[in-house]
Amino acid sequence: MNINHRSGCPINLSLEVFGDRWSLIILRDMIFGGKRHFRELLNGSLEGIASNILADRLKRLMELGMLTKADDPSHKQKAIYSLTEMAITLVPVLAHLGAWGRVWLPASEELSIRAELLERGGPPMWERFMDELRHEHLGTPAGPSGPTVRAILQAGYEAAVARKTPGAGCNPAS
Repeated sequence: MNINHRSGCPINLSLEVFGDRWSLIILRDMIFGGKRHFRELLNGSLEGIASNILADRLKRLMELGMLTKADDPSHKQKAIYSLTEMAITLVPVLAHLGAWGRVWLPASEELSIRAELLERGGPPMWERFMDELRHEHLGTPAGPSGPTVRAILQAGYEAAVARKTPGAGCNPAS
């Protein structure tokens, strides 16, 4: 990809990649939500991305070397997107962004629980999660068995949602 960069500053160069809101949202949904198909990314995000913007950002992320695209072996008319090592190594950055947003912005409990769990888990959890993503997207050997980091984060989210739902978790039989 031939891009004219404004400067060689690493922060500027990073903002040239992530300066629009959608690129990080797409990567977030792939990393934390396990979404890998166009339709999942289009319909599965709370923010409601338009299909033409999604197509454009997926193309840009592929040109930047953050995603790859292949035919989905389970469906002839679908493509499957995979994270590259370049994208997988964003986990600590996303963990820090989530922790910062949780503290300084009006984030809801249920949508910030993943950030809180990642913050508490720190670098060991981030490394484990990146290894799991490498297995899922790059085909590297699987790590230790047990619940995945994504499953732990999802369970935390579901528990936070249940706390906000009246009557959730109540068992009248007990």
